[in-house]
Amino acid sequence: MKKSLKERLAILSDAAKYDASCASSGTTKRNSSASGGLGSTEGSGICHAYAPDGRCISLLKILMTNFCIYDCAYCINRSSSNVERARFSVEEVVWLTLEFYRRNYIEGLFLSSGIIRSSDHTMEEMVRIARELRVTHNFRGYIHLKSIPEASPALIEEAGLYADRLSINIELPTDAGLTRYAPEKRPDGIRKSMGDLRLKIEEMRDPTLQTKRTRRFAPAGQSTQMIVGADQANDSVILGTSARLYGSYGLRRVYYSAFSPIPDASRNLPLVKPPLMREHRLYQADWLYRFYGFGIDEITRDQPDGMLDLDLDPKLAWALSNRHRFPVDINKADREMLLRVPGFGTKIVRAILTARRHRTLRLEDLVRLKVSLKKVQAFIIAEGWTPSRLIDRPDLRTMFEPKPEQLVLL
Repeated sequence: MKKSLKERLAILSDAAKYDASCASSGTTKRNSSASGGLGSTEGSGICHAYAPDGRCISLLKILMTNFCIYDCAYCINRSSSNVERARFSVEEVVWLTLEFYRRNYIEGLFLSSGIIRSSDHTMEEMVRIARELRVTHNFRGYIHLKSIPEASPALIEEAGLYADRLSINIELPTDAGLTRYAPEKRPDGIRKSMGDLRLKIEEMRDPTLQTKRTRRFAPAGQSTQMIVGADQANDSVILGTSARLYGSYGLRRVYYSAFSPIPDASRNLPLVKPPLMREHRLYQADWLYRFYGFGIDEITRDQPDGMLDLDLDPKLAWALSNRHRFPVDINKADREMLLRVPGFGTKIVRAILTARRHRTLRLEDLVRLKVSLKKVQAFIIAEGWTPSRLIDRPDLRTMFEPKPEQLVLL
């Protein structure tokens, strides 16, 4: 029996939830269809992503289809899976995007797909959707397309003319892991596609000789995603792979997605999903590498098993392992060292550097900047404050570890 559009939307939006390249907001669920009122915030297919400036952007996040010719062991939509299948036509995705946009439900489209027939056929249909929206309907909202790695360069180039961002999933952090769990995919082919896309993005950024203007091509760049916990790669290996991806392909983001056990899975896959805190710590470590001047080896060097500390954020764990670098005088230290102080973010450091030109800073000044003194006081020197023996306390770590909680028996 042919499924209704609403039924297919429910199936294909649910299938898209495994794609981590779209951060969820913390909105409270309000379902108007159940209560009879107006104002749903969590309709089928709607997710919320955050722009670099902090704005929350609502996106229609769906798969074009969850049919797939590949049989990747970690994927719920693999060809051997018994999940319920559905598919949208090009015209239906265009119609859904426009109707959701007109009702002010969304500000853009996040489109991925299982691979049907071939990589080129699937990519061609996705490009048709983006072209129809941009050219035929003059759609000016945000469009993010998940590129198909084996698709022809011509199709990827055309996709970049219409999409704001393109992404190609690296899937797993090691070639050995990908070969084991997704033998039909070629790691070198994925990297080649990412490299070709980087070259095209850089080429389009150069001003033309005639107009001296840059051309619009995937202005939000490219990103990728890695599954965490499906194979045996530790956090040190994962972060090392991320560093190489950032350096080699100029990625805007590497997204980390904690593996979720799936029905009828391979016996080679873990039965228990990794803690979500591991995913969170990887994002924090990724941030330290990209914006705080840390090297990947620094972040994981003091962890004997190569895994990040789940109880402490990576910067605090590093500071506790490198106490000889502290305390830091906030009135004299350079920017690079201030960025290594637990509790100081980039905005706080900028404010400190600006304020100390005009006055000698005290702890009270940090309070005005909304700094948590509990987190920083053991690591800094300020006017009228020296941590004395605080930094040398053998139990300093216990001051920051989460307090044990009593479990509730149901």
